[in-house]
Amino acid sequence: MEQFDFDLERIFKIIKDKKCKNIGLQFPEGLKRQAIDIAGQIEAGTGVSVIISGNPCFGACDIDTVLAGAVDILFHFGHSKMGRYDNVIFIEMRSKVDVLPAVKTALPLLKTKKIGLVTTVQHIHKLDEVSNFLRNNGKEPVIGKGDLRVVYPGQVLGCNFTAARIDCEEYLYVGSGFFHPLGVAIATGKRVIAADPYLNLAQEVSPEKFLRRRSGYIAKAMDAKVFGIIVSTKSGQNRMTLAKRLLEIAHKHGITAQIIMMDIVTPEQLLGFKIDAYVNTACPRITIDDSERFHVPVLTPAEFEITLGERKWETLEMDEILEGTE
Repeated sequence: MEQFDFDLERIFKIIKDKKCKNIGLQFPEGLKRQAIDIAGQIEAGTGVSVIISGNPCFGACDIDTVLAGAVDILFHFGHSKMGRYDNVIFIEMRSKVDVLPAVKTALPLLKTKKIGLVTTVQHIHKLDEVSNFLRNNGKEPVIGKGDLRVVYPGQVLGCNFTAARIDCEEYLYVGSGFFHPLGVAIATGKRVIAADPYLNLAQEVSPEKFLRRRSGYIAKAMDAKVFGIIVSTKSGQNRMTLAKRLLEIAHKHGITAQIIMMDIVTPEQLLGFKIDAYVNTACPRITIDDSERFHVPVLTPAEFEITLGERKWETLEMDEILEGTE
């Protein structure tokens, strides 16, 4: 059984209702192996011509606008809606896996009564079920509503943890991986238990190792003479206003810095520059996930401020892209 719902019947209906002749498909990196099969099923079921985006896709903030402009509809898989597009339809890819076994595993690890519930869009439809289970086991579940970048209550993004800023004593994250629960732990300063429904595992997320590693990058950057401030051209990641503020801070401290604007941020693309350290205002996950691949330190905006003495280490926060900010 497939783990995710590709919502093909809905896609077929949209194509037929809108009388499409050419459509585009965009998949995140983890789903591209299934792109050919999905494209074939759509062509067979509707008779349309399908073009698959081959560009990297890092989230709902990363729409292939060139492909969208060349087709009747672009179907973007794996993320909830972000931004406004005339012909882009988001297919959220809800998970079919049962989350309760992992939540049951997590229950003994929860030490307090008032539990904040957070998850990604793949499991958002299961939060009521999880909430009822916790309530039946003596807990008081709390689900918060994020800002306008967040579609569903309780949903966290890799760049936005506003749904976790709620009145609770600790958190239960339902989903795979550690990036999201780690972000919740750092953003809130509270204890987080991560329940992985694919592995049926539950464990406390400890940010200490992560923070030690980040402190090492800050220490290395303190000797930097030239900084590059990275700005993304992607519409959902472009924070030029922030970059200009960071540039002013650098100049105030007599530090040489330049803004570098680019689409896809990779270590290879930055090798040609003679720069001692970078500050990343593009997707926050670049700084975290790819940190060891870069030849020089790559800092978050808050870490850059710590490096220049504008902020204390104790106030370090997870980099987030919030609604209404750049």
